[in-house]
Amino acid sequence: MNKNTTIQLNKPLVESLKKIKEYPRQTYNELIAHMIRVFKEVKKRNQYDKFLHEIQQPKMKELWDNKEDEAWENA
Repeated sequence: MNKNTTIQLNKPLVESLKKIKEYPRQTYNELIAHMIRVFKEVKKRNQYDKFLHEIQQPKMKELWDNKEDEAWENA
């Protein structure tokens, strides 16, 4: 049994895919698989960055929201 399927893509999207191929004979299957891998890596990295941001947020609030800084700004 064939494990391939047919999908419909609009022409501007196909043109965009053609422009980002890494080499001329790269298949759309290879290209999309590569894009998925890259997307997963970026998503994983963004989750890590978000995690760090959430951890740092209370300390940053403590550092920036204090009376000494407010007094200095109003001087």
